[in-house]
Amino acid sequence: MSIELTPKLVLEAALLVAQEPLAMPALRQLFADELGSKEIASLLAELENDWAGRGVELVQLASGWRFRSRAVLQPYLDRLSLERAPRYSRAVMETLAIIAYRQPVTRGDIEEVRGVAVSSAIIQSLKERGWIDVVGHKDVPGRPELLATNKRFLDDLGLQALSELPPLSELSALVEPEAAGTDGV
Repeated sequence: MSIELTPKLVLEAALLVAQEPLAMPALRQLFADELGSKEIASLLAELENDWAGRGVELVQLASGWRFRSRAVLQPYLDRLSLERAPRYSRAVMETLAIIAYRQPVTRGDIEEVRGVAVSSAIIQSLKERGWIDVVGHKDVPGRPELLATNKRFLDDLGLQALSELPPLSELSALVEPEAAGTDGV
């Protein structure tokens, strides 16, 4: 059986097999820049429409476009994986929230908001997860690192931009109280 190779088919196949989201320059590269961004955007809209109502959806994230399973299916898909998502302590999640909502921030800024010292292990775990980067140094004595979230953080949360983060007031209901004196990772 032979299939007709159309730009839409090429685009769909590339997005389905890609390990990471594909940005517009990569999508244009598929066609040796013979198709412009407008034509590709139109094809992406068609693909979104074609996959509507299916178990997989085409989404635009901070770093590009990708196919992913619909969130409503996640409880079923979790049954296939023996690996469990890493769990993070309240201290790690508070630190991440401060960075996300107030970036760029220094470790001292985080400690001022939290009211307790922030262990190096917390910052290191967020760097290792790939959610935060050092984006510069504050021009004060000691030149502390300025920390900010990155595109991987947004991609992992399924967001295109920080403006899509929920209001802080909604987050407090999601955090369970932690035993006094714990500041673990």
